[in-house]
Amino acid sequence: MSATEQFVAQIAIFPFNFAPTGWAFCDGQILPLSQNTALFSLLGTTYGGNGESNFALPDFQGRVPIHPGQGPGLSLRDLGEFGGEDSVTLLESELPAHTHSVTVKIPAGGTANTDSPLNAFPATFADGAQLDGKSALFYTQPTDPNLIQMATITADISTFPAGASLPHSNIQPTLFLNFCIALQGVFPPRT
Repeated sequence: MSATEQFVAQIAIFPFNFAPTGWAFCDGQILPLSQNTALFSLLGTTYGGNGESNFALPDFQGRVPIHPGQGPGLSLRDLGEFGGEDSVTLLESELPAHTHSVTVKIPAGGTANTDSPLNAFPATFADGAQLDGKSALFYTQPTDPNLIQMATITADISTFPAGASLPHSNIQPTLFLNFCIALQGVFPPRT
């Protein structure tokens, strides 16, 4: 690309490790206004600088370019605005509601105290016993005051935070290339 083929302030991606002649890295560097009046007239102080003696180039270091505006269901983004984070620590309030299945085993003990299966559960069976109350033994209410009576059990299950409140990477799969801006070229016409 020659200096006359690109627009002033045009941004291009280069796969090599230097900015070509007439271009500068989009790394937020401050340029003197007096030597770059055409570029300043297009960028102004959108990306920084004092606007009297200098101005800044866009800074793409560690950033992904996104078109400004407001897409459906998205937040408004202004030209030159920074956004996003390299890493994020999730809060419990940011996690969706979910459930866990729980398996609980409660050991029971005591002595059988009835031979009637009515409102009781099996305790022991003799060989050849049937659940007809004649030779089976059943538990009803515990006779030992230290034992609990079996009934419906309701329990609250608590979970504990995981991840030790450490941030996780928030960066999409990325290939790092050099973004450069044209310092010279044709002044872009407005349509």
